Amino acid sequence: MSLADIDRAEFGRAQTVEIAAPAEAVWALVTDVTRTPEWSPVVAESWYEDGGPVRPGAVIVGRNVTPTREWQTTSRVVEADPPRSFAWVVGEDVVRWGYEIEPTGSGCRLTETWQVLETGFAFFERRYGDDARAQLADRREAAVAGIPATLDAIRAIAEREAG
Repeated sequence: MSLADIDRAEFGRAQTVEIAAPAEAVWALVTDVTRTPEWSPVVAESWYEDGGPVRPGAVIVGRNVTPTREWQTTSRVVEADPPRSFAWVVGEDVVRWGYEIEPTGSGCRLTETWQVLETGFAFFERRYGDDARAQLADRREAAVAGIPATLDAIRAIAEREAG
């Protein structure tokens, strides 16, 4: 079944949280992918393939676990602009995840973004065939639930570490 008529706008999300910590500290936190399990409801383990540092082109390996499945991902950093932004694409440009950081008078504003890319829709169609819509819906539900939980956890960690 084709995904030609699927509403692509449903497969993107951006949510923002205010954090009482400096933008530089929040950028350092979110780019330390070894710490991602501290705030992600799915990531059990994550690391830079070559040990880092964060930079465009760096490869992130992640091991993800949910109650129904376990899988490993390989992602490529596509944006690393301290202390403003950090983004990566999963697999062969399936999904783009990222953080945008904006300094404020009392710390910073952190926005997490998630977007299934056009090549991602093609990937789901090839990999899952008739089940592609259901698989995409599952991923959307996970992102919609996971992003606020992730942001709340990052805020708590960043504010605790900022003292």
